[in-house]
Amino acid sequence: MVATIAEYQRIPKILRLNVSGQPVDWVSWQEAVCLYAREIVVWTLGEPVLHIRGGHSRFDSFQSVIDIHSIIACDGKVLPPDRNIPPLTNQALFGRDRNMCLYCGKDFADSGLTRDHVVPSSKGGKDIWDNVVAACKRCNHHKGNRLAHEAGLELLALPYIPNFAEYLALINSGRILGDQMDFLKRSFKPNSRLLH
Repeated sequence: MVATIAEYQRIPKILRLNVSGQPVDWVSWQEAVCLYAREIVVWTLGEPVLHIRGGHSRFDSFQSVIDIHSIIACDGKVLPPDRNIPPLTNQALFGRDRNMCLYCGKDFADSGLTRDHVVPSSKGGKDIWDNVVAACKRCNHHKGNRLAHEAGLELLALPYIPNFAEYLALINSGRILGDQMDFLKRSFKPNSRLLH
């Protein structure tokens, strides 16, 4: 039976780890096939999510087969933990703050949120994880170029830098297989908002 394009598009992303078991990124099933074929995959976890049949050998007519697992560890360079700060994106920031305005406490869709600098840029604040929070447009406009207490607002939770496992969960939320999420959760910080 041949799969349709729509069926191939529903195949979940594959969680790629480095050889020491640290989460690195999400790869498509096509990228995973290439990693298997290049013999870079050194170990796997989870159940196979796809069974790929290749061509037949001209020497013995043997057909190649690759089972793509949901979690694959690949050979390569391992970065030290302090160099593993994830990129700051609005999608990941809003996910970290659970799509809640950290001033008024109301829930919003991504389109209703903005990135607010706790210490405004004009006062030396930087665009980094531990200085930004999700804020609704109304609260962000009201706060303006001031600190929260100067605008009569209170920050409901402190910003923090997610580790890379948390970041990967944030950027692929809703499409993570159970075994992938179980693996990622083992690396979450104890106070992670993603555990609640």
